[in-house]
Amino acid sequence: MKHAIIMTGGKQYRVAEGDEIFIEKLDAEVSEDVVFDQVLAVIDGEAVKFGKPVIEGATVTAHVEKNGKSAKIRVYKMKPKKGYRRTQGHRQPYTKVQIKTINA
Repeated sequence: MKHAIIMTGGKQYRVAEGDEIFIEKLDAEVSEDVVFDQVLAVIDGEAVKFGKPVIEGATVTAHVEKNGKSAKIRVYKMKPKKGYRRTQGHRQPYTKVQIKTINA
């Protein structure tokens, strides 16, 4: 099975063909195809290629399935004995993609 390590949104992901992953939000509409060109490594059975830092000409193609927001988290700040209390909510946006092909 062919695997690749890609970098997007400041994070690294290990992906294989057919995988569905949640990544940082991309500027792409649902049902579009996106191409990741920052491929750090490709693992194909016994053959392994590593980039310095990326592999030239290697790409990973993915299909955008959904754009959304994750569950809300509460951010609470407090300073004891001072009467300072602040509550704030945050929902991190994401893009769900399905990996179609790995070209190396």
